[in-house]
Amino acid sequence: MTNLVSLQQTYQSIFDRFALPFPLVPRGTRAARRDRIERGEPDASITHEKRKIVVEETLMPQNTEFEEYGLPRKTHEEADGPSGSVVLGEGDYRYSVTGENWGTLPDGWKFHEATAVAVDQQDRVLVFNRGTSAIVVFDTDGNMIDNWGEGIFKSPHGISIDPDGNVFLVDNGDSTIRKFTPSGELLMTLGEANKTSAPMSGKPFNVPTHVAVDPTSGEFFVSDGYTNAVVHRFSPEGELISSWGESGTDEGQFNIVHNIAIDSQGLLYVADRENHRIQVFNQDGEFQTQFVNMSRTAAIYIDTRHEEDIVYIGEYFAGIGSNHMGTNLGPRVTVMNTKGEVLSRVGIESYGSQHGRFFTPHGISVDSHGDVYVAEVSHSDYGGGWNIDHELRSMQKLVRQR
Repeated sequence: MTNLVSLQQTYQSIFDRFALPFPLVPRGTRAARRDRIERGEPDASITHEKRKIVVEETLMPQNTEFEEYGLPRKTHEEADGPSGSVVLGEGDYRYSVTGENWGTLPDGWKFHEATAVAVDQQDRVLVFNRGTSAIVVFDTDGNMIDNWGEGIFKSPHGISIDPDGNVFLVDNGDSTIRKFTPSGELLMTLGEANKTSAPMSGKPFNVPTHVAVDPTSGEFFVSDGYTNAVVHRFSPEGELISSWGESGTDEGQFNIVHNIAIDSQGLLYVADRENHRIQVFNQDGEFQTQFVNMSRTAAIYIDTRHEEDIVYIGEYFAGIGSNHMGTNLGPRVTVMNTKGEVLSRVGIESYGSQHGRFFTPHGISVDSHGDVYVAEVSHSDYGGGWNIDHELRSMQKLVRQR
Protein backbone atom coordinates (compact mmCIF):
# COMPACT_ATOMS: atom_id res chain seq x y z
CA MET A 1 0.00 0.00 0.00
CA THR A 2 2.89 2.35 0.80
CA ASN A 3 4.31 1.88 -2.70
CA LEU A 4 0.93 2.62 -4.27
CA VAL A 5 0.52 5.77 -2.22
CA SER A 6 4.03 6.87 -3.09
CA LEU A 7 3.40 6.23 -6.77
CA GLN A 8 0.16 8.22 -6.67
CA GLN A 9 1.96 11.09 -4.96
CA THR A 10 4.64 11.01 -7.65
CA TYR A 11 2.01 11.15 -10.39
CA GLN A 12 0.21 14.00 -8.61
CA SER A 13 3.39 16.06 -8.36
CA ILE A 14 4.07 15.57 -12.04
CA PHE A 15 0.58 16.62 -13.07
CA ASP A 16 0.70 19.60 -10.73
CA ARG A 17 3.90 20.71 -12.44
CA PHE A 18 2.00 20.99 -15.71
CA ALA A 19 -1.24 22.24 -14.14
CA LEU A 20 -3.01 19.13 -15.37
CA PRO A 21 -5.94 17.34 -13.70
CA PHE A 22 -4.98 14.11 -12.00
CA PRO A 23 -6.72 11.23 -13.82
CA LEU A 24 -8.68 8.80 -11.71
CA VAL A 25 -8.74 6.19 -14.49
CA PRO A 26 -6.43 5.54 -17.46
CA ARG A 27 -7.38 7.23 -20.73
CA GLY A 28 -6.51 4.24 -22.88
CA THR A 29 -3.66 2.70 -24.78
CA ARG A 30 -0.81 4.50 -26.48
CA ALA A 31 -2.42 3.79 -29.86
CA ALA A 32 -5.74 5.24 -28.71
CA ARG A 33 -4.06 8.44 -27.54
CA ARG A 34 -2.20 8.79 -30.81
CA ASP A 35 -5.39 8.25 -32.78
CA ARG A 36 -7.08 11.07 -30.89
CA ILE A 37 -4.41 13.40 -32.26
CA GLU A 38 -4.89 12.05 -35.81
CA ARG A 39 -8.65 12.59 -35.49
CA GLY A 40 -8.10 16.29 -34.91
CA GLU A 41 -8.16 16.42 -31.10
CA PRO A 42 -4.68 17.88 -30.56
CA ASP A 43 -5.07 19.77 -27.31
CA ALA A 44 -6.20 16.92 -25.09
CA SER A 45 -3.93 14.38 -26.73
CA ILE A 46 -0.81 16.52 -26.75
CA THR A 47 -1.42 17.46 -23.15
CA HIS A 48 -1.63 13.80 -22.29
CA GLU A 49 1.49 13.09 -24.34
CA LYS A 50 3.40 15.71 -22.34
CA ARG A 51 2.19 14.02 -19.18
CA LYS A 52 3.19 10.62 -20.57
CA ILE A 53 6.75 11.65 -21.42
CA VAL A 54 7.34 13.16 -18.00
CA VAL A 55 6.08 9.99 -16.35
CA GLU A 56 8.38 7.97 -18.58
CA GLU A 57 11.47 10.03 -17.83
CA THR A 58 10.74 10.13 -14.11
CA LEU A 59 9.61 6.58 -13.41
CA MET A 60 10.95 4.26 -16.07
CA PRO A 61 14.40 3.59 -14.57
CA GLN A 62 12.85 2.21 -11.37
CA ASN A 63 9.42 1.12 -12.64
CA THR A 64 9.69 -0.86 -15.85
CA GLU A 65 5.97 -1.58 -15.91
CA PHE A 66 5.47 2.01 -17.10
CA GLU A 67 7.63 1.49 -20.18
CA GLU A 68 4.55 0.56 -22.19
CA TYR A 69 3.22 4.09 -21.92
CA GLY A 70 5.70 6.00 -24.04
CA LEU A 71 8.39 5.89 -26.73
CA PRO A 72 11.56 7.78 -25.75
CA ARG A 73 13.26 10.47 -27.79
CA LYS A 74 16.81 9.61 -26.75
CA THR A 75 18.84 7.68 -29.39
CA HIS A 76 16.17 8.39 -32.03
CA GLU A 77 17.41 11.69 -33.46
CA GLU A 78 19.57 12.61 -36.43
CA ALA A 79 22.67 13.16 -34.32
CA ASP A 80 22.49 9.54 -33.18
CA GLY A 81 22.82 8.04 -36.68
CA PRO A 82 24.46 8.24 -40.09
CA SER A 83 24.41 11.27 -42.39
CA GLY A 84 24.21 11.46 -46.16
CA SER A 85 22.35 9.08 -48.44
CA VAL A 86 21.54 5.60 -47.16
CA VAL A 87 20.40 2.62 -49.25
CA LEU A 88 17.58 0.49 -47.86
CA GLY A 89 15.79 -2.63 -49.04
CA GLU A 90 16.83 -5.80 -50.81
CA GLY A 91 16.78 -7.58 -54.15
CA ASP A 92 15.23 -5.58 -56.98
CA TYR A 93 13.67 -3.13 -54.53
CA ARG A 94 16.51 -1.12 -53.06
CA TYR A 95 16.18 2.61 -52.42
CA SER A 96 18.40 5.52 -51.49
CA VAL A 97 17.09 8.00 -48.93
CA THR A 98 18.58 11.29 -47.79
CA GLY A 99 16.84 11.63 -44.45
CA GLU A 100 15.65 15.11 -45.42
CA ASN A 101 12.14 16.49 -45.73
CA TRP A 102 11.30 16.15 -49.43
CA GLY A 103 9.73 18.94 -51.49
CA THR A 104 10.74 22.59 -51.71
CA LEU A 105 8.20 24.90 -50.08
CA PRO A 106 8.09 28.71 -50.31
CA ASP A 107 9.72 30.61 -47.48
CA GLY A 108 7.54 30.60 -44.39
CA TRP A 109 5.49 27.60 -45.51
CA LYS A 110 5.43 24.27 -43.71
CA PHE A 111 3.85 20.84 -43.93
CA HIS A 112 3.45 20.65 -40.15
CA GLU A 113 3.01 17.02 -41.07
CA ALA A 114 2.26 15.32 -44.37
CA THR A 115 -0.56 12.85 -43.89
CA ALA A 116 -0.98 11.37 -47.37
CA VAL A 117 0.53 11.45 -50.84
CA ALA A 118 -0.63 10.48 -54.34
CA VAL A 119 1.03 10.54 -57.77
CA ASP A 120 -1.12 11.24 -60.82
CA GLN A 121 -0.69 10.00 -64.39
CA GLN A 122 1.53 12.97 -65.22
CA ASP A 123 3.87 12.12 -62.32
CA ARG A 124 2.69 15.11 -60.35
CA VAL A 125 3.09 14.43 -56.63
CA LEU A 126 0.18 15.68 -54.49
CA VAL A 127 0.92 16.00 -50.78
CA PHE A 128 -2.06 16.27 -48.43
CA ASN A 129 -0.85 17.94 -45.24
CA ARG A 130 -1.82 19.85 -42.11
CA GLY A 131 0.31 22.90 -42.79
CA THR A 132 0.13 26.12 -44.81
CA SER A 133 -1.73 24.75 -47.84
CA ALA A 134 -3.63 21.48 -47.58
CA ILE A 135 -2.67 20.34 -51.10
CA VAL A 136 0.79 21.03 -52.42
CA VAL A 137 1.66 19.71 -55.89
CA PHE A 138 5.27 18.96 -56.85
CA ASP A 139 7.12 17.60 -59.83
CA THR A 140 9.26 14.53 -59.14
CA ASP A 141 12.28 16.75 -58.42
CA GLY A 142 10.43 18.35 -55.54
CA ASN A 143 9.64 21.69 -57.18
CA MET A 144 6.24 23.10 -56.20
CA ILE A 145 4.02 23.63 -59.23
CA ASP A 146 0.59 24.21 -57.67
CA ASN A 147 -1.29 24.39 -54.40
CA TRP A 148 -4.89 24.66 -53.19
CA GLY A 149 -7.24 23.68 -50.38
CA GLU A 150 -6.57 26.35 -47.76
CA GLY A 151 -9.24 26.71 -45.10
CA ILE A 152 -11.32 23.72 -46.17
CA PHE A 153 -10.16 20.82 -44.05
CA LYS A 154 -10.30 20.21 -40.33
CA SER A 155 -7.89 17.26 -40.24
CA PRO A 156 -6.45 16.07 -43.59
CA HIS A 157 -6.05 12.30 -43.66
CA GLY A 158 -6.27 10.41 -46.98
CA ILE A 159 -5.82 11.19 -50.70
CA SER A 160 -6.65 9.16 -53.82
CA ILE A 161 -6.74 9.99 -57.53
CA ASP A 162 -9.17 8.49 -60.06
CA PRO A 163 -8.31 7.72 -63.72
CA ASP A 164 -9.53 11.19 -64.79
CA GLY A 165 -7.18 12.88 -62.36
CA ASN A 166 -9.92 13.87 -59.93
CA VAL A 167 -8.85 13.91 -56.31
CA PHE A 168 -10.66 12.27 -53.38
CA LEU A 169 -9.74 13.77 -50.01
CA VAL A 170 -10.73 12.31 -46.67
CA ASP A 171 -11.07 14.66 -43.71
CA ASN A 172 -11.22 12.56 -40.58
CA GLY A 173 -11.67 15.66 -38.45
CA ASP A 174 -15.18 16.39 -39.76
CA SER A 175 -15.89 12.88 -41.18
CA THR A 176 -16.37 13.93 -44.81
CA ILE A 177 -15.19 12.72 -48.22
CA ARG A 178 -14.67 15.42 -50.85
CA LYS A 179 -13.98 15.00 -54.56
CA PHE A 180 -12.15 17.75 -56.47
CA THR A 181 -10.96 18.39 -60.01
CA PRO A 182 -7.17 18.31 -60.49
CA SER A 183 -7.12 22.10 -60.06
CA GLY A 184 -9.09 22.06 -56.81
CA GLU A 185 -12.71 22.69 -57.88
CA LEU A 186 -15.14 20.88 -55.58
CA LEU A 187 -17.26 18.26 -57.38
CA MET A 188 -18.84 16.23 -54.58
CA THR A 189 -19.11 16.03 -50.80
CA LEU A 190 -20.16 12.89 -48.94
CA GLY A 191 -21.12 13.18 -45.31
CA GLU A 192 -22.26 16.22 -43.37
CA ALA A 193 -19.38 18.01 -41.71
CA ASN A 194 -19.06 17.31 -37.99
CA LYS A 195 -22.14 15.07 -37.92
CA THR A 196 -20.94 11.50 -37.58
CA SER A 197 -22.88 8.28 -37.56
CA ALA A 198 -23.16 6.41 -34.26
CA PRO A 199 -19.92 4.70 -33.19
CA MET A 200 -19.58 1.19 -34.65
CA SER A 201 -22.98 1.52 -36.32
CA GLY A 202 -21.62 0.51 -39.71
CA LYS A 203 -23.22 3.57 -41.28
CA PRO A 204 -21.25 6.33 -43.08
CA PHE A 205 -19.19 7.98 -41.60
CA ASN A 206 -17.44 7.97 -38.27
CA VAL A 207 -13.84 9.12 -38.68
CA PRO A 208 -13.16 7.68 -42.17
CA THR A 209 -9.64 7.22 -43.46
CA HIS A 210 -9.19 6.57 -47.19
CA VAL A 211 -10.78 5.98 -50.63
CA ALA A 212 -10.02 3.45 -53.38
CA VAL A 213 -11.49 3.94 -56.88
CA ASP A 214 -12.23 1.12 -59.33
CA PRO A 215 -10.83 2.44 -62.65
CA THR A 216 -13.20 0.24 -64.66
CA SER A 217 -16.58 0.94 -63.08
CA GLY A 218 -15.88 4.25 -61.37
CA GLU A 219 -17.28 2.88 -58.12
CA PHE A 220 -15.31 3.83 -55.05
CA PHE A 221 -14.76 2.33 -51.63
CA VAL A 222 -14.27 4.14 -48.33
CA SER A 223 -12.45 2.69 -45.32
CA ASP A 224 -14.32 3.81 -42.22
CA GLY A 225 -12.31 3.94 -40.03
CA TYR A 226 -11.34 4.93 -36.50
CA THR A 227 -14.77 4.74 -34.84
CA ASN A 228 -16.41 2.42 -37.35
CA ALA A 229 -15.13 -0.92 -38.61
CA VAL A 230 -16.50 -1.12 -42.14
CA VAL A 231 -15.88 -0.57 -45.84
CA HIS A 232 -18.53 1.35 -47.80
CA ARG A 233 -19.15 0.87 -51.53
CA PHE A 234 -20.45 3.84 -53.54
CA SER A 235 -21.61 4.37 -57.10
CA PRO A 236 -19.66 6.88 -59.24
CA GLU A 237 -22.39 9.43 -58.38
CA GLY A 238 -21.89 8.89 -54.64
CA GLU A 239 -24.89 6.68 -53.89
CA LEU A 240 -24.29 4.10 -51.16
CA ILE A 241 -24.44 0.56 -52.58
CA SER A 242 -23.41 -1.54 -49.58
CA SER A 243 -21.33 -1.66 -46.41
CA TRP A 244 -19.52 -4.58 -44.83
CA GLY A 245 -17.24 -5.40 -41.92
CA GLU A 246 -17.39 -5.26 -38.14
CA SER A 247 -15.16 -4.86 -35.13
CA GLY A 248 -12.95 -7.81 -34.21
CA THR A 249 -9.96 -9.93 -35.13
CA ASP A 250 -11.49 -12.67 -37.29
CA GLU A 251 -11.63 -12.70 -41.07
CA GLY A 252 -13.78 -9.83 -42.29
CA GLN A 253 -13.44 -8.00 -38.99
CA PHE A 254 -11.33 -4.90 -38.41
CA ASN A 255 -9.40 -3.08 -35.73
CA ILE A 256 -8.87 0.39 -37.28
CA VAL A 257 -9.70 0.25 -41.00
CA HIS A 258 -6.89 2.61 -41.93
CA ASN A 259 -6.34 2.39 -45.69
CA ILE A 260 -7.65 0.68 -48.80
CA ALA A 261 -6.42 -0.02 -52.35
CA ILE A 262 -7.58 -1.94 -55.42
CA ASP A 263 -5.55 -4.21 -57.70
CA SER A 264 -5.81 -4.77 -61.46
CA GLN A 265 -8.26 -7.65 -60.91
CA GLY A 266 -10.61 -5.49 -58.86
CA LEU A 267 -9.76 -7.03 -55.50
CA LEU A 268 -9.71 -4.78 -52.46
CA TYR A 269 -6.78 -4.69 -50.04
CA VAL A 270 -7.60 -3.28 -46.61
CA ALA A 271 -4.97 -2.12 -44.13
CA ASP A 272 -6.34 -3.55 -40.87
CA ARG A 273 -3.88 -1.56 -38.81
CA GLU A 274 -4.17 -2.73 -35.22
CA ASN A 275 -4.68 -6.35 -36.33
CA HIS A 276 -1.28 -6.08 -38.05
CA ARG A 277 -2.44 -7.42 -41.38
CA ILE A 278 -3.75 -6.75 -44.88
CA GLN A 279 -7.09 -8.37 -45.66
CA VAL A 280 -8.14 -9.00 -49.27
CA PHE A 281 -11.80 -9.01 -50.40
CA ASN A 282 -13.81 -9.02 -53.57
CA GLN A 283 -16.03 -6.03 -54.18
CA ASP A 284 -18.99 -7.70 -52.48
CA GLY A 285 -17.01 -7.90 -49.28
CA GLU A 286 -16.25 -11.62 -49.46
CA PHE A 287 -12.97 -12.49 -47.78
CA GLN A 288 -10.28 -13.89 -50.11
CA THR A 289 -7.04 -14.02 -48.14
CA GLN A 290 -4.85 -12.07 -45.73
CA PHE A 291 -1.21 -11.09 -45.40
CA VAL A 292 0.17 -11.45 -41.89
CA ASN A 293 3.60 -11.26 -40.20
CA MET A 294 3.29 -7.51 -40.53
CA SER A 295 3.83 -4.60 -38.22
CA ARG A 296 1.02 -2.05 -37.84
CA THR A 297 -0.24 -1.72 -41.42
CA ALA A 298 -1.17 1.92 -41.95
CA ALA A 299 -0.70 2.71 -45.66
CA ILE A 300 -1.11 0.75 -48.87
CA TYR A 301 -0.58 1.47 -52.57
CA ILE A 302 -0.80 -1.00 -55.46
CA ASP A 303 1.14 -0.26 -58.63
CA THR A 304 -0.89 -1.74 -61.49
CA ARG A 305 1.14 -0.27 -64.36
CA HIS A 306 3.27 -3.32 -65.00
CA GLU A 307 2.87 -6.98 -65.91
CA GLU A 308 2.66 -7.89 -62.22
CA ASP A 309 0.89 -5.81 -59.59
CA ILE A 310 3.22 -4.68 -56.81
CA VAL A 311 1.92 -3.87 -53.33
CA TYR A 312 3.61 -1.21 -51.18
CA ILE A 313 2.71 -1.16 -47.48
CA GLY A 314 3.66 1.48 -44.94
CA GLU A 315 3.92 0.13 -41.39
CA TYR A 316 4.17 1.85 -38.01
CA PHE A 317 6.49 0.85 -35.19
CA ALA A 318 4.95 -2.07 -33.28
CA GLY A 319 7.11 -2.02 -30.17
CA ILE A 320 6.65 -0.33 -26.81
CA GLY A 321 8.86 1.75 -24.53
CA SER A 322 10.88 -1.19 -23.21
CA ASN A 323 11.97 -2.39 -26.66
CA HIS A 324 12.12 0.97 -28.44
CA MET A 325 15.51 -0.02 -29.86
CA GLY A 326 14.16 -3.25 -31.38
CA THR A 327 14.69 -3.98 -35.07
CA ASN A 328 12.36 -5.40 -37.73
CA LEU A 329 9.32 -4.05 -35.89
CA GLY A 330 8.72 -1.10 -38.21
CA PRO A 331 8.39 1.67 -39.01
CA ARG A 332 9.16 0.54 -42.54
CA VAL A 333 7.88 -0.04 -46.07
CA THR A 334 7.21 -3.60 -47.19
CA VAL A 335 7.09 -4.44 -50.90
CA MET A 336 5.04 -7.54 -51.81
CA ASN A 337 3.36 -9.19 -54.74
CA THR A 338 -0.36 -9.97 -54.74
CA LYS A 339 0.38 -13.52 -53.56
CA GLY A 340 1.60 -12.06 -50.29
CA GLU A 341 5.25 -12.86 -50.97
CA VAL A 342 7.64 -10.30 -49.52
CA LEU A 343 9.95 -8.82 -52.14
CA SER A 344 11.68 -6.32 -49.88
CA ARG A 345 11.63 -4.93 -46.35
CA VAL A 346 12.66 -1.29 -46.66
CA GLY A 347 14.00 -0.28 -43.27
CA ILE A 348 14.93 -2.51 -40.35
CA GLU A 349 15.78 0.03 -37.65
CA SER A 350 13.46 1.55 -35.08
CA TYR A 351 11.75 4.94 -35.45
CA GLY A 352 13.68 8.21 -35.62
CA SER A 353 14.92 11.16 -37.62
CA GLN A 354 18.20 9.46 -38.55
CA HIS A 355 18.89 8.89 -42.24
CA GLY A 356 17.44 5.53 -43.21
CA ARG A 357 14.67 5.58 -40.61
CA PHE A 358 10.99 6.45 -40.58
CA PHE A 359 8.60 7.81 -38.00
CA THR A 360 5.10 6.76 -39.07
CA PRO A 361 4.48 5.83 -42.75
CA HIS A 362 0.88 7.05 -42.97
CA GLY A 363 0.53 7.51 -46.74
CA ILE A 364 2.40 6.01 -49.69
CA SER A 365 2.52 6.28 -53.49
CA VAL A 366 4.85 5.44 -56.38
CA ASP A 367 5.77 7.32 -59.57
CA SER A 368 6.37 5.91 -63.06
CA HIS A 369 10.09 5.51 -62.32
CA GLY A 370 9.41 3.25 -59.36
CA ASP A 371 10.40 5.88 -56.79
CA VAL A 372 8.37 5.75 -53.58
CA TYR A 373 6.89 8.71 -51.68
CA VAL A 374 6.11 8.29 -47.98
CA ALA A 375 4.05 10.73 -45.90
CA GLU A 376 4.42 10.44 -42.14
CA VAL A 377 2.34 11.82 -39.27
CA SER A 378 5.51 12.53 -37.31
CA HIS A 379 4.09 15.32 -35.19
CA SER A 380 0.98 13.43 -34.12
CA ASP A 381 2.92 10.34 -33.10
CA TYR A 382 6.16 11.83 -31.82
CA GLY A 383 6.66 15.60 -32.08
CA GLY A 384 3.68 16.53 -29.94
CA GLY A 385 4.65 14.09 -27.23
CA TRP A 386 8.28 15.12 -27.25
CA ASN A 387 7.26 18.77 -26.97
CA ILE A 388 9.82 19.86 -29.57
CA ASP A 389 9.93 23.33 -31.10
CA HIS A 390 10.71 22.37 -34.69
CA GLU A 391 9.00 20.45 -37.48
CA LEU A 392 9.93 16.79 -37.75
CA ARG A 393 10.54 15.27 -41.16
CA SER A 394 7.22 14.03 -42.51
CA MET A 395 7.76 13.57 -46.28
CA GLN A 396 10.41 11.26 -47.74
CA LYS A 397 11.28 10.16 -51.26
CA LEU A 398 12.82 6.72 -51.74
CA VAL A 399 14.75 6.65 -55.01
CA ARG A 400 14.87 3.19 -56.54
CA GLN A 401 18.32 1.81 -57.33
CA ARG A 402 18.63 -0.23 -60.52
